Amino acid sequence: MFWVLFLLLAWAVAGTACTRLCLAAVRAAAVDADTQGHDLTLYEAAFLSGGPGRVADLTMVSMARQRRLLLAHTGWATVVDPLARDDIERSVIGAIGPEGQNRIAPVRAAAASADAVGSLGDRLVSAGLAVPDGRGGIASGIRQVQFAASAVAALGAAALLLPAQSTMPRGLMALWFALPLALTLSCLAIARIEVHPYSRWASPAGQRLLGTLARHAAGGDDRTYLTTVAVRGVRAIGEPDLRAALTHRDQP
Repeated sequence: MFWVLFLLLAWAVAGTACTRLCLAAVRAAAVDADTQGHDLTLYEAAFLSGGPGRVADLTMVSMARQRRLLLAHTGWATVVDPLARDDIERSVIGAIGPEGQNRIAPVRAAAASADAVGSLGDRLVSAGLAVPDGRGGIASGIRQVQFAASAVAALGAAALLLPAQSTMPRGLMALWFALPLALTLSCLAIARIEVHPYSRWASPAGQRLLGTLARHAAGGDDRTYLTTVAVRGVRAIGEPDLRAALTHRDQP
């Protein structure tokens, strides 16, 4: 009767994951974020779209386009103008160091973990626009249910491969495991219909503001360009050398 233990474990995994996803959806729906009249800044849009790393990327791209920071395609950042215009730019310049030159990868990591970016995230969480630390939200719940579905399938396969220890027909045994699998797949299907697209950083209210920002972004001015970078990331950078600088990886 070992297959019964496998079945109980399958139900426990499926039930826990689906419950967590439902609770995350309920919490997200319960957040009464006052988005009326709230215009996202570029930093806020970057955080909601890609988290702290996206904010660091946007800041460096903005400074590079203003010729205040030189980003080489070889992966080096050089300060041209050390005068920062806000706390996040100050974090980038401070991450580069007193010599005014450093590798882009450690600069990005240091700027993303700076207090200025952390404060930005805290404000967005308090406003109901962001998910705390990118965890516990709908996207995390979706990943847990996907893992649960795989685990149920693996447990069912393992139970069916066990030597016959009962009179239970294999087909009926498979049907019992199909029930928790159907639960997880149904939960994923409902989530796909009701709450897609999933976001690691933005709450549903934040996603709505991002959608509004994307629709209103028009024209070829610098702010539209930076808005596209904030929402889509470095792949939206038009300049090949600048894009290569931010996607450069050190060779081992």
